[in-house]
Amino acid sequence: MTYVDLLGKDLITTQEWTREELDFTLEVAKDLKRRYYTGNLPEILKNKTFFMLFYNTSTRTRASFEAAMTALGGHAQFIDISTTRAGEGEAPKDIARMYERYGHGLGIRILENAVDYVYGRGNAVVREYAKWAKIPVINMADDMFHPAQGLTDIMTVQEKFPRYENKKYVIMWAYAAPSLRSWCSIQEEMLIMTRYGLDVVLAYPPGFDLDPKIVEWAKQNADQYGGSLEISHDYKEALEGAHIVFPRGWASHKFVMEIAPKAAKEGPDAMKAAKAKEIELHNKYKDWRLTMDLLDIMAKNKIIMHVMPVFRGREADDEVMDSEYSAIIDQAENRLHAQMGILAVTMGGKY
Repeated sequence: MTYVDLLGKDLITTQEWTREELDFTLEVAKDLKRRYYTGNLPEILKNKTFFMLFYNTSTRTRASFEAAMTALGGHAQFIDISTTRAGEGEAPKDIARMYERYGHGLGIRILENAVDYVYGRGNAVVREYAKWAKIPVINMADDMFHPAQGLTDIMTVQEKFPRYENKKYVIMWAYAAPSLRSWCSIQEEMLIMTRYGLDVVLAYPPGFDLDPKIVEWAKQNADQYGGSLEISHDYKEALEGAHIVFPRGWASHKFVMEIAPKAAKEGPDAMKAAKAKEIELHNKYKDWRLTMDLLDIMAKNKIIMHVMPVFRGREADDEVMDSEYSAIIDQAENRLHAQMGILAVTMGGKY
């Protein structure tokens, strides 16, 4: 393993790290996973504190970061934004400069309803903290990116497919109403998988396009690393011969880019009406659901992935997510190991 100096480096999206930096972090994560199971973990973060500032709820992100810090000898402090003075107008730059005096890293989670679905607002908040904090800032999911999840997922793909290059990876829009998710996991997934040379297919109904700038980044990744990026509006056609499928719903392009920002300015009633109209659009595509019969048209060697939570019976059937092809629990476990890798390289120094 060739050492790469990442001490103090922010992680806001994997796209802003080099392949060398990503590869090193993944190697550290895999080594720590092996040592986790042999009871030989180094206390590389002993006496260090990672502050986790949550504007949104979490199941896996909080638990995995806390467990990762504990496993490496440190401490993670969970902070619900509602328990701080941020809601009263305290500036992120003051919060950031304060936490850098108390600890060694700062995680921020801010997306969807916390930013009234105004695209880019959550990412801007994360970058504001990063601008002022001298300690590394880790994006624990904003409305554009989810880098810790991206690293987790390519780690999982590499474990399941040692020869992962040019495997067909289908990111399939799936019916999830009334949940209206932002694009962070989808865009991060698209970026990281094209960065590692997979053949990515985005399958979604008309009107559910993502950020064109980020789609262009993914195309450039594919060109550079030998993979491909295709867009399909036919999920059955997209799934033919697929090795990996990730069925997950997300909000429409018009809702994210036009309707939500306008409704946010007009107030709660306007936002409620906007969401109701968006759900009507989603209801037209209830058939976009991963079922057992769809697995038959995929490759023989296949897995199902999902960042979770899975909306069972909407995005995918129970029998699919509980089948022998489901990798979602292994994937969820890897959040712990990927987080150990991220924290070790950004907060621990030479590994």
